[in-house]
Amino acid sequence: MPVVALIIIGAAAGFLATRLMRIEADIPTTMLIGIVGALVGGFLLRTLLAVMGWLSGFVGAILGALLVIWIWQTYIKR
Repeated sequence: MPVVALIIIGAAAGFLATRLMRIEADIPTTMLIGIVGALVGGFLLRTLLAVMGWLSGFVGAILGALLVIWIWQTYIKR
């Protein structure tokens, strides 16, 4: 999946991930979390993308954003 598409999907995934994790973050932070999560999830789940199509990219973006939020809460926000 092209990086530009991951960035666009990441913005939406960041919004969903912050809501799922019940995080109150401002818009730039939410977008950054989603974009980083989309890049991480997109690259990690590239094989799944080849098998299942664009929906797996969105699922990967959400999972990546959730991972970034968890790392942020666990290690960085202290």
